[in-house]
Amino acid sequence: MNIQTYILFLIYHLKESLSLPQNGEIMNILLLIGGLLLILLGANGLTDGAASVAKSFRIPSIVIGLTIVAFGTSAPELTVSVASALKGSADIAIGNVVGSNVFNTLMIVGCTALVAPIVITRNTLKKEIPLCILSSIVLLICANDIFLNKATENILDRVDGLLLLCFFAIFMGYTFAIAFPTKPSGEQSIEPATTTREDEIKLLPWWKSTIYIIGGLAALIFGGQIFVNGATGIARNMGISESIIGLTLVAGGTSLPELATSIVAAIKKNPEIAIGNVIGSNLFNIFFVLGCSATITPLHLNGITNFDLFVLVGSSLLLWLLGLFFAKRTITRIEGGILVLAYIIYTVLLIRSV
Repeated sequence: MNIQTYILFLIYHLKESLSLPQNGEIMNILLLIGGLLLILLGANGLTDGAASVAKSFRIPSIVIGLTIVAFGTSAPELTVSVASALKGSADIAIGNVVGSNVFNTLMIVGCTALVAPIVITRNTLKKEIPLCILSSIVLLICANDIFLNKATENILDRVDGLLLLCFFAIFMGYTFAIAFPTKPSGEQSIEPATTTREDEIKLLPWWKSTIYIIGGLAALIFGGQIFVNGATGIARNMGISESIIGLTLVAGGTSLPELATSIVAAIKKNPEIAIGNVIGSNLFNIFFVLGCSATITPLHLNGITNFDLFVLVGSSLLLWLLGLFFAKRTITRIEGGILVLAYIIYTVLLIRSV
């Protein structure tokens, strides 16, 4: 991944040589462009490497999407949320996760479907998407201390964090169970949806797949951080609150790896990785990212409201309903447009509420 390393070096070299103020608009624009380049290059390498691993070890692509790809592309959320929690910026930490999951479900799935319709397997529709709905409901309950416990403020404390981590352990157990099923060959737990596209996946040597995955993840992580730095700098110059920054710019920036990876996977005729990436990232964000953040330090919810949390639950329900009742478990381009429109409406309402 020498290209990504060179771009990263060039960006930081420009930052030192231009002698611009910390919040200079030119520097922020450079960070945005550099971050996008790293994200796109990383997504391409990660998708190729992950698909090759899936084919080599006969692991379903949905499992690769739920684990390696999802965890890797969620690394920016983990970094940003934990760092924000340690710095006392709970609104950014929580808003990042809530906003990222809404962005993942509505914008990423929607944009990916606009590029190529997404076929959802029966197992994903019956198990993985309901798990996303469950994770959103769990967060809604944990974040409503005022309503449920008559508390003075809503807090995600260490008990809530440990509870979320327990749910994450259950999710990991389920993922490995479907990766290595114990049922007879005639009773597969996952639809063999990838067999018809097997010839379209390029089989790489193991060392090259490893380099692609590690290099792709590194480019995605660094690219996401660089993009967020630029976007946050612009937002702060405009006087936008931390909760809005977390729900929109930071959330969208840290979700760019998922967007790039899902679109590239769809273009390369591997939609299982695309949908698995979104579902896995959403579960990872709530159960692991918020679980770790709240366990490290309690998170006080100030700017994050029940409106945002209900939108989070509703976005997962909308995805499930579209896959369940329309177009035979396929997210079509029309349905993708509906998801994108729903995200635009949510963003407009969010900005107008300021």
